[in-house]
Amino acid sequence: MVRTRIEAVGAYLPATEVSTAELLAQLAVDSPIDLERVSGVRHRRRCAPDEDSFSVAAAAARSALDNSRYDAADLDVIISCSITRIRDGEFTVEPSFALMLRNELGAADAIHFDVSNACAGMLSGVLVLDRMIRAGIVKRGLVVSGEYITPIADTAVREMSEKYDPQFASLTVGDGAAAVVLDGDGTPDEGIDYIELNTSAAFAQLCLGMPSDRSSGIALYTDNRAMHNEQRYLLWTTRQQDFLKSRNSTFADECYDYVIHHQFSAPAVELINKIAEREFDATVPPGPAVLERYGNTASTSHFVVLHDALKQQRITSGAKVLMVPAASGVVAGFLSVTLGDLQV
Repeated sequence: MVRTRIEAVGAYLPATEVSTAELLAQLAVDSPIDLERVSGVRHRRRCAPDEDSFSVAAAAARSALDNSRYDAADLDVIISCSITRIRDGEFTVEPSFALMLRNELGAADAIHFDVSNACAGMLSGVLVLDRMIRAGIVKRGLVVSGEYITPIADTAVREMSEKYDPQFASLTVGDGAAAVVLDGDGTPDEGIDYIELNTSAAFAQLCLGMPSDRSSGIALYTDNRAMHNEQRYLLWTTRQQDFLKSRNSTFADECYDYVIHHQFSAPAVELINKIAEREFDATVPPGPAVLERYGNTASTSHFVVLHDALKQQRITSGAKVLMVPAASGVVAGFLSVTLGDLQV
């Protein structure tokens, strides 16, 4: 049977850095929550005036191809997963980002389409491409996302007037991009073990991105107290327990080396891991993170972490990595992948 593998990883983070202290200093609120303490975000990156969702996505795609044995012309498919589709100052719906990236990269023969699933976007793109490869539809492809999402922080800075404001979570985001090349050359010792996603619409109204109801900017409205609680966190553990049981396995049996959570809140991730250890009756492995340095980079976060950990040599060949999404919708699930010799 064909087994999909991650053949290459790339990422791009803008050079401009904004500290949490600098951001909070712009607020009109007299006594804002200690954002650094409750989120774990100390800095985030911000696109330069000549950068946007498209340019950073293209940079990440080139980074992945630089680390790949494939050229752009070898790609059978390009899947773009950005939440923010901003190019040249406009939010672009048509033509698709995937088409524009295909043309930019020179992947003339690649089929192309966008996948949108909030902060689970890239994991959704990987799921779709994995299924396409295993079905024999394509041999290899690129999943990419570029996020110029800090405009929601700009809106929050202008509009927040209360300590517990629904735009509070907007202050944790950072710009960035990531890309992965997948092919069907996996082996028993390298490849995607499984990937499953599930959506619970019961939580759908708790985190909404839309035009601001007070200005011309884009905004994110989040009910943090209702969004981040045990009931929501159990969506992951319950689904994975059921999945592993169907395979006559357990969390401990899987022998994960690392777990990468969506980068949204360090204290929340600590709570999720405690709940997971209780539910799985097993130790949760170490979790590489970039939240303190880069903030929440939305749909790109898992692969920004993976790229950073590979670059720092904190994750090496042969590691079994579990990725756990947490996205508006609400999307939960898991991706298990055993890594080969990835160069970054």
